[in-house]
Amino acid sequence: MRSVIFQGGRVFTADPSRPFAEAVLVSGGRIAAVGGAAEVTRAAPARTETVDLDGGLLIPGFTDAHIHPVQAGLERSRCDLAEDYGVDAYLSRIRRYADAHPDRSWIDGGGWDMSAFPGGLPHRSQLDAVVPDRPVYLIQRDHHAAWVNTRALELAGIDAGTPDPADGRIERDPDGTPSGVLHEGAMDLVGLLTPRPTRADAEAALMDAQRHLFSLGVTGWQDAIVGSYAGSDDQLPVYLAAAESGRLRARVVGALWWDRARGAEQIEELEHRRSLAPAGGRFQATSVKIMQDGIPENFTAGMIEPYCECAPPNTGLSYVDPAELRSHVTELDRRGFQVHFHAIGDRAVRESLDALQAARDAGGTGEARHHIAHVQIIHPDDVPRFAALGVAANIQPLWATHHAQMDELCIPFLGPERTAWQYPFADLLRHGTHLAAGSDWPVSSADPIQGIHVAVNRTEPAGSVHASYPTAAVPFLPGQRLELATALTAYTAGSAWLNRSPAGVIAAGRPADLAVLDRDLFELDPAEICTAKVSMTFVDGEPV
Repeated sequence: MRSVIFQGGRVFTADPSRPFAEAVLVSGGRIAAVGGAAEVTRAAPARTETVDLDGGLLIPGFTDAHIHPVQAGLERSRCDLAEDYGVDAYLSRIRRYADAHPDRSWIDGGGWDMSAFPGGLPHRSQLDAVVPDRPVYLIQRDHHAAWVNTRALELAGIDAGTPDPADGRIERDPDGTPSGVLHEGAMDLVGLLTPRPTRADAEAALMDAQRHLFSLGVTGWQDAIVGSYAGSDDQLPVYLAAAESGRLRARVVGALWWDRARGAEQIEELEHRRSLAPAGGRFQATSVKIMQDGIPENFTAGMIEPYCECAPPNTGLSYVDPAELRSHVTELDRRGFQVHFHAIGDRAVRESLDALQAARDAGGTGEARHHIAHVQIIHPDDVPRFAALGVAANIQPLWATHHAQMDELCIPFLGPERTAWQYPFADLLRHGTHLAAGSDWPVSSADPIQGIHVAVNRTEPAGSVHASYPTAAVPFLPGQRLELATALTAYTAGSAWLNRSPAGVIAAGRPADLAVLDRDLFELDPAEICTAKVSMTFVDGEPV
């Protein structure tokens, strides 16, 4: 039985009864002792190995509470724009990719940022100039729109007479001609025509994503869409096969996709899908993802009051009728499902809370660990309801900064009052809300350290694609900052709790899922948090 002592630095345990320690003993894949260096050394058996933290910080492995690893892995293998920024950089990358892959019938991928384009909108003519002969389908970085060329629109039969789908919008030129941007449900009009990844492609994408996440200290996650959505294929078989073969080393919960075009009749199917993942395995399918609205940048986030400077008046979308949502959530809760909401606008957040209140009123125990992800805009009246209903806030801190998408595509259309309601992490905490944290990768960086930096500073991390924006160093609503220990806990114990994972805390008897940072975050100036790196990651005490 392999035994290892971690010492020579600080240990952050995420255990409120003992937040810090000097050393940790791991034996047989589990935490055997936590405490002072001398007492842990005395507890160690003969021939115990030593990992010298070299002044760094040992923490529980991160758990990402809202992420899309298979999609991210697939995008990394295609025309990936995530590391670029700007129209010229995107077009250059697309041209090079098309030239390097003359055999591909479609040029597909994603990662473009709305803020790189005037008004947040690219145009088909830009793609036509670099790829005129093949269809192009590129998903926006936040996955709420797609940029397509003229050839793709022609193949899909989309023209000035094509109506908008109920759950999306076709962006149009002044004469009604589709401009090349498809929002939300309209993405499927082209996305479903793109070449489907093979099972081998998807499995390779998952393994690539797992390697990348391990390199960032992430040892567990909740996949926020396991099902078919916006042209993507069902990832459940991929996870089941990876777990059965032992290739899935991380601890994963899959949030089964709620098909908003259907109703309660899909709940029996969701139960069957849940039953396919054996209890106690690396993969569990115990959550259901309900996407209740879109995003404010394209006016699809559900708002209580209309957007400013928007004609005709628009309050966004509710993808599931609020009355039906209450009924569906009550039944999901009764059957023991956790519900994972996407809610960004204040109305969508309220509709989600109302649905969870209905479940509680119908006899629900509130023990399912339901959570609402993103929570960008919360009406002040609804902030206390999270704790009152036992609902966790699943936060994505990287978005809570001044950058072009915020300052140019959100704030002008929200107005000053609602702007001040954005990402109220500290207010939620003050009311006793359980905080979990995630990245939404590939929408934004999967690196938890970058997210922690923003949670603590509310400014862009140095080196990000938005760091040169004129106001990037100005704290965004600084009263909503979190203390470092709180942000670290949200990314470790907070998200592990959401997943019912035994990891997430460094305490005796827990799995030894650990990450070693190359420096002690608690010794750094807060502005330097983003400079820390993960030097080692362990799952069950084994380096990964």
